[in-house]
Amino acid sequence: MVTGVMNIEEGASLPAKNTFQVFMCSIIAAVGGLMFGYDIGISGGVTSMDTFLIKFFHHVYEKKHRVHENNYCKFDDQLLQLFISSLYLAGIFASLAASYLSRRFGRKPIIMSASAFFLCGAILNFFAQELGMLIGGRILLGCGIGFGNQTVPLFISEIAPARIRGGLNLMFQFLITIGILAASYVNFLTSTVKDGWRYSLGGAAVPALILLIGSFFIHETPASLIERGKDEEGKRVLRKIRGLEDIELEFNEIKRATEISNKVKSPFKELFTKSENRPPLVCGTLLQFFQQFTGINVVMFYAPVLFQTMGSGNNASLISTVVTNGVNAVATIIAVVMVDRLGRKFFLVEGATQMTATQISIGALLLKHLHLIGPITSRSVPLIVLILICIYVSGFAWSWGPLGWLVPSEIYPLEVRNAGYFCAVAMNMVCTFVIGQFFLSALCRFRSALFFFFAVMNVIMGLFVIFFLPETKGVPIEDMAEQRWKKHWHWRKYFKQN
Repeated sequence: MVTGVMNIEEGASLPAKNTFQVFMCSIIAAVGGLMFGYDIGISGGVTSMDTFLIKFFHHVYEKKHRVHENNYCKFDDQLLQLFISSLYLAGIFASLAASYLSRRFGRKPIIMSASAFFLCGAILNFFAQELGMLIGGRILLGCGIGFGNQTVPLFISEIAPARIRGGLNLMFQFLITIGILAASYVNFLTSTVKDGWRYSLGGAAVPALILLIGSFFIHETPASLIERGKDEEGKRVLRKIRGLEDIELEFNEIKRATEISNKVKSPFKELFTKSENRPPLVCGTLLQFFQQFTGINVVMFYAPVLFQTMGSGNNASLISTVVTNGVNAVATIIAVVMVDRLGRKFFLVEGATQMTATQISIGALLLKHLHLIGPITSRSVPLIVLILICIYVSGFAWSWGPLGWLVPSEIYPLEVRNAGYFCAVAMNMVCTFVIGQFFLSALCRFRSALFFFFAVMNVIMGLFVIFFLPETKGVPIEDMAEQRWKKHWHWRKYFKQN
């Protein structure tokens, strides 16, 4: 045991083969990202459809088509924004529940529950006849998102070998981008169909069914089994997913971590009061805060609205959104392939730099060319903005998009892992709610200056990564404190000196 610990501290990965079981379980669980992405992509397109606005938000429909309406204020409506943001408000409470339930019952049942909630929400939205049914469906979808986002990245991080943990975990983000792309294409196809918004919203049932069926075939994570006293079953699963008979070294590491974990009766109290937990708590939570204030959901939620604001027709705006989301999906593949080679910090800093430049450029173009009344007269400006948005989205897609989920899932010790990751997910949901609920109002009031605000945020978060985030590439998840936090110039002061 002593030798094993010594090897880990020197940076050696625990022995493991790249097994089919690990890949299968990771891909199936990552379908939770497909659900999340589909919802992100579908809602913005639906809110730009005239048939949807006529049925639920007729006053917004009338304002949208007024010739002399302020370009930046056409979609400014609190109830319309509530349609977007109510999901994330529900997701906050659902992720809190999931943080407790996944520790008590395991990761697998929570993933199954996520798909069931999401399926029910999709069905309710498909049959919605009034705004109350619509919002009710969104709340159910939010419960599914909260359960899935809380559990899936942790599940993958716990089941994956350290040397490929990054790439496997980024499958979650990759499927988010696939979901967004699929949703934008569905919106384009249904935009000319009578009540096409029903098919767009009801289509969320497809990824929910895939995850629900697939979740019957995944294994519970060894860490969760051992934490709940099921040592023999934990060993059996560990042998299967590692492809080895001799798994004693990893089993002992997990056992040591679970013994510490089981002594903790109140994970949240432990998280907030124990100084050693301060570094991952601050970094994990701030990464999710920064992820949302990159400005990405301005594009993901409201891209069709943004393109229509610049004077593009409905079909042109939806086509532009399909192009943008296609870039998003392709760029994420780069992160999946390269993150375990180049590391987390490289992509985070590069992405922040790229997004800063494009946000400034977009803001400058809108400031110069998009006046309060009337469309942009230059035919080239919308095309230039589309290109800039694609560059911006690619920068997010290989950096803050996937790594905002990956890094928090791999930095917490087991005893506070659910509680710590909840704080990260809750921060994501709160910020997404704020963006979803108030962006259109902020766009109305601050206009192009809003993009300069996001540019400043990108500068701040790039500096934060450079100075405060340690590299987590290739480090066994149960040994992050020894190898990284205790050796960091700032965070080491929070650990007791032996």
